[in-house]
Amino acid sequence: MDGPEYFTAAHPTAAGGPGGPGGNGGGPGGTVGDGYDPYGADRPGNTRAFPLGDPYQQQPYYGQPPGPGHYDDGGYGQQPPYGQQPPPPYGGQEQQPPYGQDNVTVYRAGGQSAPHVSGPRPQWRELFVGIFRTPTAIFDRTRDHQVWLPALTVSLLYGVLAVLGIGLTHDDIVNSTFSVALTGLFAAAVGFTVAGAVFGAVTYALARQLGGDGPWKSTIGLAALIGWLTDAPRLLLDLVLPSGSAVVQAVGWATWMLCAYLLTSMVRRVHDLPWGKAAGAAAVQLVALLVLIKLPTLG
Repeated sequence: MDGPEYFTAAHPTAAGGPGGPGGNGGGPGGTVGDGYDPYGADRPGNTRAFPLGDPYQQQPYYGQPPGPGHYDDGGYGQQPPYGQQPPPPYGGQEQQPPYGQDNVTVYRAGGQSAPHVSGPRPQWRELFVGIFRTPTAIFDRTRDHQVWLPALTVSLLYGVLAVLGIGLTHDDIVNSTFSVALTGLFAAAVGFTVAGAVFGAVTYALARQLGGDGPWKSTIGLAALIGWLTDAPRLLLDLVLPSGSAVVQAVGWATWMLCAYLLTSMVRRVHDLPWGKAAGAAAVQLVALLVLIKLPTLG
């Protein structure tokens, strides 16, 4: 029995042999004329050599150095030497990041402060004490909560206290009738409440213009609380001491500086801004408190 035809088929030989340049060219692998037939391997009785490995795998260009992690096998499909194989991924499968999470970074406005620590809304006593004792922690907790009711209550009380603490208005309220006094106290309470909301709105708008990302509800409420709570000690002293006394003057300037620090710290934590931008956002409210409220009452 004849063997398989890919063993018995004639192959191109030297000149003069079957299929060679000097042969008759009549064999299966024969050639005509120049000794090379590009289609001879496709004829019956011949075989074609196929390259090993993935024929569609991209190979580096000649003379181009291999990329990182690529073993240069010369383009012949050999495996890297023993001991140089890359370790298989854990579990036998390549770990890919979830869809949409590769090359993702969390952007925060300023990137200067520590991450916020969220928590439940602080109670009234915890809020008032925390503003002075642990301002950073309380501002972080209150960042995502509104403080409308505490801010409204403090603003109304501050308006009443401001009218009674200033010398001229104090005499007018005390020496007037009950209806006139009640009307004056109510108007002062509403006026200072509106003023506190306007100051807080300006601070919020400036913080957003400077790149802040905090909510407006907590910004306006905390700005009103800081502005009125820090000035309350001076007004209490005004009830028993003259406005021009050295003690009232010293307390007035000290509380204004405390207000500047707390207001800047609040903007920094709530809006995630560096100290410089936070001070710029709080500057308008601080100047308004000084010019419209502090200096007239201190004089």
